[in-house]
Amino acid sequence: MTAVAVLVVLLLLPLSSRYDYHRDELYFRILGRHLQWGYVDQPPLVPLLSRMSIAVFGDSLWAIRVPGALLLAAMAFLTALIAREVGGAAVGQTLAASAVFGTFPLVGGHVGNTQLPDLLAWLGVLYFLLRVLLRGSERSWLGVGVVTGLALYAKLLIPLLLICLLLALLVVGPRRVLLSRWLLAGAGLAVLIGLPNILYQVFNDFPQAHMADAIAADKGTDSRIQLLPFQLILIGLALVPVWVAGFVTLVRDPRLRAARSIAVAYPIMVVLVFVTAGQPYYPIGLVLGLFAIGAVPVERWMAGRAGRRVLLGVAVGVNLVISVVFALPVLPVSQVGFIAAVNSTVADQIGWNVYVRQVAAVYTALPADEQQRAVLFTSNYGEAGALDRYGAAYRLPAVYSGHNELWNYGPPPDSRTVAIVVSQAPAAEVNATLGRCDLKAQLDNGLGIENEEPDGAIYVCRNLPAPWHTLWPGLQHYD
Repeated sequence: MTAVAVLVVLLLLPLSSRYDYHRDELYFRILGRHLQWGYVDQPPLVPLLSRMSIAVFGDSLWAIRVPGALLLAAMAFLTALIAREVGGAAVGQTLAASAVFGTFPLVGGHVGNTQLPDLLAWLGVLYFLLRVLLRGSERSWLGVGVVTGLALYAKLLIPLLLICLLLALLVVGPRRVLLSRWLLAGAGLAVLIGLPNILYQVFNDFPQAHMADAIAADKGTDSRIQLLPFQLILIGLALVPVWVAGFVTLVRDPRLRAARSIAVAYPIMVVLVFVTAGQPYYPIGLVLGLFAIGAVPVERWMAGRAGRRVLLGVAVGVNLVISVVFALPVLPVSQVGFIAAVNSTVADQIGWNVYVRQVAAVYTALPADEQQRAVLFTSNYGEAGALDRYGAAYRLPAVYSGHNELWNYGPPPDSRTVAIVVSQAPAAEVNATLGRCDLKAQLDNGLGIENEEPDGAIYVCRNLPAPWHTLWPGLQHYD
């Protein structure tokens, strides 16, 4: 497992500076300068990690991606530990650790985002739960509680896992573990550790619930359509038999009967994600847990059979190559069109510097007096983050946005009466909101790669219908 952890770090860090920031990383870079217990769209851990890494390594693309590589290495150890809990020896543990080379884990390790620390927490919960169920270690409920409390600072998805596990335990047992006083103690620890973030949600009218509703309304249909196909590619199609083996083993192996609730929790999870229109990758924590468990029967299946070892080696190798090509920036940026079309994470790492230059060209074309009164306003946090990161080189003015948490940092000063607006909205909508606006340019990354900026345009608005402080409440939006 150590070798796998080292290899994944050596794979990720040299590639960290290729392409450009992901839109979320640009956003976290801004949030990291405004640390608090929570934000309208996420907890504080990832912005904190971003700020810490920048403080240690400098304000660079490489720096912001160091935490992801280290977290993915930690995930290799944790999946191996899960395999060990169900009887895996060295080969089984190494196979379990190789899950980090799956498509979705590599994406999470390369791009700084909330998914990877949350995923690590899900695996931590499964590890401690296995100790409760298979070893009778009731004190391991404390581990579940600690991990749950910490997970609340990464992403508020951990309750979904706990709900599914609870329902599964009620259905197939062993129900007696739910009566343990250590479970109550673990729950108390979870609440105590996560209390600041919980209180932030309470005192701010549960903003992440509103965010979840907005995402479901915006992407719900697509998420439901993609849910089942996504389960096959989260780790990689070639390795689906391994995690299916984990599911079957939990259900059928009498030695693991006490832990079969983990298998039952997976279909419950899929149903809940479908009903709530959650993102199709949400079940991956359970998929990875099943993969780690499935590595053990696969290890036994290979024992003494060279042909089977070769077959598995080929499957792991093919899966690794496919995952690297689709998840990491290994190809020249001019050749990633077909990958960007299926992996939006790649698409959203392309074009930011170009877009900022295009905005800068509009700004420098303004008369000097208008430049002094100008401000930048964007429709989303990716555009705002790019202008914040690269704008200083062009002496651009401050940037504002009504998107998610950025709305809380506005409005611009009322004295800034000329707005350079970067927006995805139709021209009529921009004019209706910000007065007479002149279309100056279309965002174009020059590569024909479609990301979230396909309809982005740059406007200059000179006749705001009201002062910024009056307009600001109507400019807030969640998505």
